[in-house]
Amino acid sequence: MSNFWEKLMALRRAQDKPFFILAPMADVTDMAFRQIIIECGRSTGLTINKPDVLFTEFVSCDGLCSEKGKPKLMPHLKFSENERPIVAQFFGANPENFYKCAQLAVELGFDGIDINMGCPAGKIVKHDSGAGLIKNPELAKEIIRETKRGAGGLPVSVKTRIGYNKIVTEEWVSHLIEAQPAAIIIHGRTQKEMSKVPAHWDEIGKAAVLCRKVGIPIIGNGDIMTYSDGLKKAEQYGLDGIMVGRAIFSNPWFFDPSIDPASKTKEERIALMQKHIKLFTELWGKDKPFEVMKKFFKIYISGFEGAKELRMKLMTQKKEEYDIII
Repeated sequence: MSNFWEKLMALRRAQDKPFFILAPMADVTDMAFRQIIIECGRSTGLTINKPDVLFTEFVSCDGLCSEKGKPKLMPHLKFSENERPIVAQFFGANPENFYKCAQLAVELGFDGIDINMGCPAGKIVKHDSGAGLIKNPELAKEIIRETKRGAGGLPVSVKTRIGYNKIVTEEWVSHLIEAQPAAIIIHGRTQKEMSKVPAHWDEIGKAAVLCRKVGIPIIGNGDIMTYSDGLKKAEQYGLDGIMVGRAIFSNPWFFDPSIDPASKTKEERIALMQKHIKLFTELWGKDKPFEVMKKFFKIYISGFEGAKELRMKLMTQKKEEYDIII
């Protein structure tokens, strides 16, 4: 099977430009929202400026391996052909379940698999999952090996942080390199820091030095709010790629730098929100509370006169009342 990370690395060298990735975010980056991001990249002409790589939300390996949990979690793994390369992201602490989920990712036709070793949420880390694996490098390496064993040639990457209670970037990344993941994505904060402090890009730079020595693609993540800032950070710290998360909430057109968000009209923004509502409903039906959708309203209902008042009104309404209000 082809390794899309290698292709991105080759393009990065040829064009002297980093690749850009939309970060996996819980209750955000489902197929519905990923389709909106692709739609936002439809500038004039035939080119669609979408992220170079898309990830699913993180999905529990233990849940997918249980008879009761699998049906509920499978919608998280839905994707469309226009999202390729698309990566399935899993979390957990059981190597055997990672092996099984890797096999499932192959069966579903994903282009890659990512292991979440960065989620800082207490309910995740207390089970040695997410960023909790930073405290257990031997288990982390076993999980990478078992995931690769089940992946059937699909590239297996790791998304992580620079430490748990303290910064241990070089020590931790050295452990990961031993297991030879296809790529390493570094969020520049510890688990303890959550998102309360600015990202430590100097530490991401240290990880880049280690990864370049062994030819593993290195991607930086944390506080990138503009496309130009991503380009600068990649050049300054020797990165192959940039992962973008929270910036998307203020600019869903992020991945097409030719588009000025300020140029988008009220009508265009509302139409985008309506499309998102339609896609969300089609994907989840009654399986996910519609309240989840409301976190996206600020993305669309902003940047025009009366936006704040309209947004506040929408937040209190039922789904079937939106079309009447707007």
